[in-house]
Amino acid sequence: MDSTDDNILKILQEDARTSFLDISKKIRVSESTVRNRVKNLKEQGIIQKYAAVVNPSKIGYNSVAYVGIDVMPEKFLSVAKKLCEFDQIKAVSTCTGDHTIMTEIWMHTGHDLRSFISEKIESMEGVTRTCPAIVSENLKNSV
Repeated sequence: MDSTDDNILKILQEDARTSFLDISKKIRVSESTVRNRVKNLKEQGIIQKYAAVVNPSKIGYNSVAYVGIDVMPEKFLSVAKKLCEFDQIKAVSTCTGDHTIMTEIWMHTGHDLRSFISEKIESMEGVTRTCPAIVSENLKNSV
């Protein structure tokens, strides 16, 4: 990674639809250089995918929560894998700190969210505690 790679990544993170030609003009290198650099960044696993960042409330998901989940150590992997299967769960991360797993869940209503947490997550074998934090306003999303 060098400053050229850094500049390419910054542009793509701002707008993944930016053409290689436009990137090359912005950072003053050839289009083939940009194309090869992006190919290498993909092969190295630095660029994992291109995605549209969506405002959940604009598409009817009015209840978004980050939910910390505590799990018995022997069930950790099976619970994490099962959580990844739910479409309503947009992100699953293993972590250290207050909780062993953190999730981001999008639901249409608060009632739907409460039901989902109690019926789908808390009922999973190995889950010992859930700690939801409801998102009231997202001030920055640089995903």
